[in-house]
Amino acid sequence: MTFQDQITQGIPSTLPPKKQPNPDFSHAPKRKDILSMEEKKLAVRNALRYFPKAWHAELAKEFFEELKEYGRIYMYRFMPDYKMYARPISEYPAKSQQAAAIMLMIQNNLDPAVAQHPQELITYGGNGAVFQNWAQYLLTMQYLSEMTDEQTLHMYSGHPMGLFPSSKDAPRVVVTNGMMIPNYSKPDDWEKYNALGVTQYGQMTAGSYMYIGPQGIVHGTTITVMNAFRKKLGAAINPKGKIFLTAGLGGMSGAQPKAGNIAGCITVCAEVNPKAAHKRHEQGWVDELIDDLGGLVSRVRKAQENEEVVSIAFLGNIVDVWEKFDEENITVELGSDQTSLHNPWAGGYYPVGLSFEEANIMMANDPDTFKSKVQDSLRRHAAAINKHVAKGTYFFDYGNAFLLEASRAGAEVMAENGIDFRYPSYVQDILGPMCFDYGFGPFRWVCTSGNPEDLEKTDRIALDIMKEVKASAPAEIQQQMQDNIKWIEEAGKNKLVVGSQARILYADAEGRIKIAQAFNKAVQKGNISAPIVLGRDHHDVSGTDSPFRETSNIYDGSKFTADMAIHNVIGDSFRGATWVSIHNGGGVGWGEVINGGFGILLDGTEEANRRLQSMLFYDVNNGISRRAWARNEEALFAIKREMERTPGLKITLPETVDEDLLGF
Repeated sequence: MTFQDQITQGIPSTLPPKKQPNPDFSHAPKRKDILSMEEKKLAVRNALRYFPKAWHAELAKEFFEELKEYGRIYMYRFMPDYKMYARPISEYPAKSQQAAAIMLMIQNNLDPAVAQHPQELITYGGNGAVFQNWAQYLLTMQYLSEMTDEQTLHMYSGHPMGLFPSSKDAPRVVVTNGMMIPNYSKPDDWEKYNALGVTQYGQMTAGSYMYIGPQGIVHGTTITVMNAFRKKLGAAINPKGKIFLTAGLGGMSGAQPKAGNIAGCITVCAEVNPKAAHKRHEQGWVDELIDDLGGLVSRVRKAQENEEVVSIAFLGNIVDVWEKFDEENITVELGSDQTSLHNPWAGGYYPVGLSFEEANIMMANDPDTFKSKVQDSLRRHAAAINKHVAKGTYFFDYGNAFLLEASRAGAEVMAENGIDFRYPSYVQDILGPMCFDYGFGPFRWVCTSGNPEDLEKTDRIALDIMKEVKASAPAEIQQQMQDNIKWIEEAGKNKLVVGSQARILYADAEGRIKIAQAFNKAVQKGNISAPIVLGRDHHDVSGTDSPFRETSNIYDGSKFTADMAIHNVIGDSFRGATWVSIHNGGGVGWGEVINGGFGILLDGTEEANRRLQSMLFYDVNNGISRRAWARNEEALFAIKREMERTPGLKITLPETVDEDLLGF
């Protein structure tokens, strides 16, 4: 059968032979055995409903064995035989070009070059899933091949509920992931209900089909590290020969070494999974691999002496590195951590003193002891960081729930008031006041032709517009404009593309709209050979309510509310988005965040031009408005400026309070 035939058939008409996971791929760790026997029967019953009754006798035993061996039913038998990658949009069998674009994006998320655990349908973060099982993938692709521009596909945590009549103005797909009743949103609830096959953790851009490989987090990390060095060293001091020490090379955090190279420092990044470290080295994201602490110390001293710009992956545990560098009096200017601590008990963080293999066995077979080991490790981890901070290190939480989980483990990470953390979130110190409050966030696009020449053309278009906008921009946003101009100028030479021909930069509403309009015009004129998909990371101005990350610089008491993210996805849906998504989870943990995203297809039509203007304007200014209401000075500046130039925009502004009145 051709690729197109396999897509349109959905669930195959004959039962395919049994398949085994490919040992050449990185695989998800075995999940904890959390279901009772009756619940396991329910999980198998739930899985069998995708298939003809004649297959049930054979599949029931197989699915039960998968559940027992892996803790989940992935349906490996139904993995497609064709290669998984983002094909040119013209190769997808579809009645709707918008649907074809979504098919392209789904396959990009599952491309083995992009995905962390591709055969378990996990894109990044240890549990960020596109689907729960392969039957859902097959049915979804079939639905997308059949749908028209007057239908909408509704996705319930990876499950394609079906096609519903709608209108051309409606989104083609509406995605929800992990939307639990609040009292059922604890970590073990994810383990249980995901094992039952009724919900999933969509992370942010995994379950919304908008992941573009590590490039997205490379850019955000680059902006963060550059500004962190400015805070630590001053704007005039070059970070060459200065150390950025961190952890995590799996999934998104593989971006850290590349970001450090672009920022111009020494990056030392520990990773316990050898496959992940070697994959990033082979892909060119990290320069060197070292597997012993003595060799690491010698190499780092040399890099400091020669003021090198280099990235080094240490194959081992980050706790050992922090402790060894303290013993050796190696100066660390910047410190952070990007392991998946939102998922601490299921592979997101590996405790010191155990090998990768030993930890995986304990995680599955003795989860209580594993949890205890993780918490012991976090206490040691934090203690070592505290020693470095006492020597002058600037440490920040990278929104991965490091400080949250360390505090729950009893580590010394609390401020003197006993309420706040002693170290800031990077959003509190950097991205919040410097970027999000002004409307700057991770705007991204994908060239659906798959042609690198189209990507080069979009880079030039974006660069010209950024320079044009910067020429008349106020002083408050000049630095961010310049950082992103530098980024896009150097994007090609940094070889950031993995999977789809995609790019990212930080821009405000004005920049996003003008760039998108120019792209749409280039498609209309044929200067770009196929439509462009626009999107963003959920980690943005208004997409995400996350008290320990995206909204950590909201100080009016509302950072634990999620109205903004819900309004964002609803507002985008009727202003022109091609697809919208809303998730529980994201980068800081299940139950800790609500986040929303979108995708929109620029096909060169006037209709696309109308949609992009309406949707992108709201998508950004919704968040600025909320931040302004929280009395954030930068956001107040931004929204007042927007109201002056935009008829019809009228935002409720806060009155400031004389603090002397509150001396009760």
